[in-house]
Amino acid sequence: MARLAAVLGVTLGVIILLIIVAGVALWRADIPYAKLEAKYARPTSKFIDLPSGVHMHYRDDGDPAKPVVMLVHGYGDSFLTWEPWIERLSPDFHVITIDLPGHGLTRAPAGYAPSADAFADEVDALAGKLGLPPFAIVGNSMGGGVAWQVASRYPARVSALVLVDAAGWPASTLTKPPLAFRILQSPTGIFYLKHFETRPITGPALKADVVHKDLITPGFVDRWVEVQRAPGHRDILMGMRPGEHSVATEAVLSKIAAPTLVLHGDQDVIIQPEAGRKFAAAIPGAKLITYPDAGHLPQLDVPDRSASDVAAFLKSVEASAAKEPA
Repeated sequence: MARLAAVLGVTLGVIILLIIVAGVALWRADIPYAKLEAKYARPTSKFIDLPSGVHMHYRDDGDPAKPVVMLVHGYGDSFLTWEPWIERLSPDFHVITIDLPGHGLTRAPAGYAPSADAFADEVDALAGKLGLPPFAIVGNSMGGGVAWQVASRYPARVSALVLVDAAGWPASTLTKPPLAFRILQSPTGIFYLKHFETRPITGPALKADVVHKDLITPGFVDRWVEVQRAPGHRDILMGMRPGEHSVATEAVLSKIAAPTLVLHGDQDVIIQPEAGRKFAAAIPGAKLITYPDAGHLPQLDVPDRSASDVAAFLKSVEASAAKEPA
């Protein structure tokens, strides 16, 4: 009996040791902003201080004399998601691509409280500091929720609205939440995502976002994971719940006056294509385009078609505005 107890004790000790070793191996500290900026900032990257204390990173591409288009990413993403569109849109537009607080290379003050309203306020503050004329705002996923909030709350800022697989309808529109989203529902899961290696979860989650799985290369996963390890980012990300950033209602959306284009991937497993149809039905005059071979990120799955559709829409809006009497 004593021998069995000794064996059990040794076994338990080994298990505990292995758990400790695994924890140390998987623990991930913050990555300094300077290191992330050196790796991921682009030649057109700029930074600006906003009244909220946010030190916002944005890309400034194209001719400043041309119509402005602002691109807003989704939850956990960054300005990098829009690079295929930046390349395609910047010859004809002045393209501003932002990182929201808690994302990309943007720094937020300690205790920053993230919400769709707060993010919409940051967009308004940025536009004011840059002296932007009325601009087209484009948002994907959570960024779509921010975009329609800006169009609703700051209508004078917005010349056109483009929603790309946008968030906002009740969380029931989430058809198959990825593992990372489900993990966020428990304190233990939040602790894991906040402190440990997330590549094994992030890779499959990102592949669920797209139809063309080869887009999700090891380097793509690396940059997604690494920018989330910027100081303070994980506190903000873990304080949010995907699908609950803003709540769309017909009463609010029906008051949006900006010309609106709704894009949605038919194979989106995160937000149902029905959500795109609901946005198009609720916003007066909105046009809907769906992509049979795209998922949650049409800007990556079908960059040529989606960017071309956006460019054609924005040019038509510009042409219509030019015909209006002064």
